[in-house]
Amino acid sequence: MLCLLFVALGAAGSLFLAGAVSAWWWCAAGPLLALTALGGRDLVQRRHALLRSYPLLGRFRFLFGVEAAGEPSGTERGPSGPGAHTRGVHQADTYGAGAHGDSAHAAGAYRGGAYEGGAYRGGAYGDVHEFLEPSMRPVDVPEEPPVVRVGGPDCAQPYDMALLNVSGLSFGALSANAILALNRGAALGGFAQDTGEGGLTEHHLRGGGDLVWEIGTGYFGCRTAEGDFEAREFADKAALPEVKCVSLKLSQGAGPGMGAVLPGAKVSAEVARERGVPEGRTVVSPPYHRVFSTPRELVRFLARMRELAGGKPTGFKLCVGSRRQFLAVCKAMLAEGVTPDFIVVDGSEGGTGAARREFTGAVGMPLTEGLITVHNALVGTGLRDRVRIGASGRVASGSDIVKRLAQGADYTNAARAMMSALGCLRAHRCHTNTCPVGVATQDPRRVRALDVADKSERVFRYQRATVRDASEIMAAMGVREPAALTPHRLLRRTGPTTARTYAELYEWPAPGVLLAEPPRSWAEDWTSADPDTF
Repeated sequence: MLCLLFVALGAAGSLFLAGAVSAWWWCAAGPLLALTALGGRDLVQRRHALLRSYPLLGRFRFLFGVEAAGEPSGTERGPSGPGAHTRGVHQADTYGAGAHGDSAHAAGAYRGGAYEGGAYRGGAYGDVHEFLEPSMRPVDVPEEPPVVRVGGPDCAQPYDMALLNVSGLSFGALSANAILALNRGAALGGFAQDTGEGGLTEHHLRGGGDLVWEIGTGYFGCRTAEGDFEAREFADKAALPEVKCVSLKLSQGAGPGMGAVLPGAKVSAEVARERGVPEGRTVVSPPYHRVFSTPRELVRFLARMRELAGGKPTGFKLCVGSRRQFLAVCKAMLAEGVTPDFIVVDGSEGGTGAARREFTGAVGMPLTEGLITVHNALVGTGLRDRVRIGASGRVASGSDIVKRLAQGADYTNAARAMMSALGCLRAHRCHTNTCPVGVATQDPRRVRALDVADKSERVFRYQRATVRDASEIMAAMGVREPAALTPHRLLRRTGPTTARTYAELYEWPAPGVLLAEPPRSWAEDWTSADPDTF
């Protein structure tokens, strides 16, 4: 804004000098007037939030092709080893699908390669390259995108979940305009928005989109003055028609084992009111829940949540750490006769620019291992048909969706890719309240830069294009329904001349086998799992 002001003042001064001193000053006045007009256009246009925040100066970013052409970001690289097949996500791919409509490259993974010692390393011959198995007899692409029915035997109000939805993004972490744009995009596309743990706010409710209300350890939105769970307030809000599911957050990939942190600079008066916390002070959620301390108590609390929510689908989200601990939860489900309607598995590679870098990819299982662990544990205990599994963590493209379905998921969620559709430039200022495009800030001037009408359309178009890509890939594989995707159809290169299917790479227990005769590789964890202690 200051740059535009200086240019305008320079133009005014040049005009004065051109009339009072010499006509040669028109040589300076002409370009300055043109720049002033261009800056004014930047202020009023609605397509690029960066230009609304930084007229004229913001154009230098376009000169380097960052928003127009994208670049693989080094900070986006996932952990090495199994499951790290996505080397980096092109910001332009995810953003471009929303900006330019349905695209043949709506969202993709950057798989670079290099010559080393005369041999090509990377690309299709990289050590962790994965690919899907096409069919010699493909099928037609369905006209309507597939959905997944979420709701077990104890659910009174099942919900049809899209294959790709908005992952947990809280008001406070994100701006009001960003939350509203995501919600309106969800309404346009018929998919769900997870509220994140920051509470159920008016910005989530204004757009008409379907909501998964997430409850974290801070119980924001249903919190007593002492910070405990407030059942009556929870029941009243869960009864709202916009709330389709309720979810209990145990942990997240961005920092499993620690509570969420909202810096004090982002705790505005409105955020403080919505969360029931002091304004301007950093909010640190507890690392654990007060309402339970054992797997059995967790399962009982889930049953209570579902009852308070009027029978709406109820589940929990976690970044998997110990297989033994998750098996203890499965034992508690069997003992209590209670199962969640869904479980969202968050990979340790997940997180936004505010995530603790010491944790990202270093604590907790990556999504591949976590997803397969949860799927196999539910299958082995005979509970898989009662529980739907969501997968979140670096999901950005249609092939990402199909791969996660083949690994055991029923649907997927995305946060980072949705933020890119909003215009996120990955400036890594999420924790500073100075996000230049109005996505992750509470600064009113910067929030203004994000035009809700424009960005909600981009979110809608990105999700539609990506799910369409997934449907086309499944059709090329000869698959009509997501449930028909199996580990046999996903392969990973394991050497220069070898590739193996996921059915070969991982063990896949038979239904109910843990209850009868656990395989040797599972026996120790199964025996030591206790429903009355984590």
